[in-house]
Amino acid sequence: MSECILIGIGANLPSAAHGPPRATCEAALAALRARGLRVLRRSRWYESAPVPPSDQPWYVNGVARVETGLEPAALLALLHEVERDFGRERREINAARVIDLDLLAYGDRVETGPPALPHPRLHERAFVLLPLAEVAPDWRHPATGRSVAALIAALPPDQAARPLAD
Repeated sequence: MSECILIGIGANLPSAAHGPPRATCEAALAALRARGLRVLRRSRWYESAPVPPSDQPWYVNGVARVETGLEPAALLALLHEVERDFGRERREINAARVIDLDLLAYGDRVETGPPALPHPRLHERAFVLLPLAEVAPDWRHPATGRSVAALIAALPPDQAARPLAD
């Protein structure tokens, strides 16, 4: 079986070319496929409150399990290229965004980066863990060994993420 490579996809602003955040997330996934990533599974889309809390619009988030021959640094560069193509500008941390593509995990690799693997905050975020559990239910955090179910159970109660209807 191939390595479990997980990509987080999110947006909370509409894009000029693709429309509302959900449509933009779908278009970003199509752009990744067009650049050679094989999407093995995609979670449902979730809506989630901004983290940290702010007056930004809620996000649309999902997780895709992909297959690629790219090494982590090259894959992260590809994700950033797609973000730029979609109009993402990285100006300030935690700003609202038209698209956000994160390399969440690459097999069992634990690296300080770049890219940092697994993503340093994935275990703290419902909007990552809930969709991740759909595409990789047996996944374990490679640094701690904790299951995705245990990580979900340990989430703070103030995290809000709920699946959107198809």
